[in-house]
Amino acid sequence: MLLRLAAFSRQPATAPFAAAVRCLSSGSVNINIPLNFWAGKRRTIQEKCHTENVYEPATGRVLCQLESCGAVQVDQAVIAAKSAFGPWSKMSGMERARIMIEAAHMIESRREEIAEMEVVNNGKSITEARLDVDSARLCIEYYAGVASTLAGQHVQLPGGSFAYTRREALGVCVGIGAWNYPFQIAAWKSAPALACGNSMVFKPSPVTPVTAVLLAEIYAKAGSPEGLFNVVQGGQETGSLLCHHPDVAKVSFTGSVPTGKKIMEMASKGVKPVTLELGGKSPLIIFQDSDLENAVKGALMANFLSQGQVCSNGTRVFVQRDILPEFVEEVVKRTRAITIGDPLLESTRMGALVSRPHLDKVLSFVDQAKKEGATVLCGGEPFVPSDPKLRGGYYMTPCVLGDCTDDMICVKEEIFGPVMSVLSFETEEEVLRRANDTTMGLAAGVFTRDVRRAHRVVEQLQAGSCFINNYNITPVEVPFGGFKMSGIGRENGQVTIEHYTQLKTVFVEMGDVDSLF
Repeated sequence: MLLRLAAFSRQPATAPFAAAVRCLSSGSVNINIPLNFWAGKRRTIQEKCHTENVYEPATGRVLCQLESCGAVQVDQAVIAAKSAFGPWSKMSGMERARIMIEAAHMIESRREEIAEMEVVNNGKSITEARLDVDSARLCIEYYAGVASTLAGQHVQLPGGSFAYTRREALGVCVGIGAWNYPFQIAAWKSAPALACGNSMVFKPSPVTPVTAVLLAEIYAKAGSPEGLFNVVQGGQETGSLLCHHPDVAKVSFTGSVPTGKKIMEMASKGVKPVTLELGGKSPLIIFQDSDLENAVKGALMANFLSQGQVCSNGTRVFVQRDILPEFVEEVVKRTRAITIGDPLLESTRMGALVSRPHLDKVLSFVDQAKKEGATVLCGGEPFVPSDPKLRGGYYMTPCVLGDCTDDMICVKEEIFGPVMSVLSFETEEEVLRRANDTTMGLAAGVFTRDVRRAHRVVEQLQAGSCFINNYNITPVEVPFGGFKMSGIGRENGQVTIEHYTQLKTVFVEMGDVDSLF
């Protein structure tokens, strides 16, 4: 894939690469930068291939032409990863850790550049993008620390015999990323895989293809073997080629439930393990004894991060009836105050949605909610910034829906945009039944001052990641993942090591064979 950056003039960016993107003079200038990466180098596709436009959400301008990798390119990337797996898997954990720590230091030194490129390609605010880059760095640092702790178990057996287990790398792992956290997801998938001695071929979303190759360059410059982390660009066909490739040992995917089902089906043909981090329709329960200030802030964090494009968002906000009017008044006031606009500006708190079709889809959910009887308390409309350079961007005002009921589409289906649905409840038993009445179970939250109630409620919530008196906090030290149709396996935390290794048992006989024959 080649990055063909259309020329335009906007506020200068501080990092050199982003500055080149931002400060080109007006005219039809193009910068061609290959975004495929394998065997230690950026690669261009020489053969004829399918191409499609990639857009900058903030302006609506064409950012690059996406050239999809076919069977030849996927095979080359997998071969490179397979070649790197040998020497990498034979390194000690400390040796792998040193390279990963060096990569983390490079990410820290290039934080602003990476964050700005993430903004250009994704549309989220620069404030959030910096935090995403930090999360990526912390994840790599965390698993660098874990790398040297990988160990098996010794089991003493009768007669002096014994057995032991070895935790061994799988081989070539495939990571398939989503468009809402492009750089962070690339790190969340690669860090545990590499720490365990695997290599990886990573496919970013074709909507946000720009920053994953920066991570590939960083790993290479940090001293990893050529081919350890490779990037192939493309859509469904490229992903299918990766899942079906006979030399791929595992697939880790972040995205929608329907696509996750297809990934699982394809991987099953080769009996390959999968990690699936899929969608959610998560409940946030606010009891009347909550600290209202924190509950309001929690609800905003649960719905409006990354323009609401977060799989774990608590979009079904259940509020106990006695405090509903006060809660709604405060949430609406603060939602209206959210600054929308150029995501590169420090003052912006909500940037652009990722694409025009996705914006239209989110707005259609709001229209449907109104038809079904919900009240739009604020927002839910297209937003046009005053800056003429941004008027083609994909903006909308964050929306709060009142008078919602459990049977409404806005309450049942994942919207993946800045739309909060507020529902009232009376009793703990009632709200638990309603909160769990969904096929998904990625996350859930509860706000209350009653510590016993908090733990009692969380125990009964059918969700993989639960929050008490906060929301959307994802430290890399703890596992993240869902129940039910929200996925299989976990990202982050020590448990992820189990998803990127296989266990070998070795029996050692210290005496004579006791044979029945």
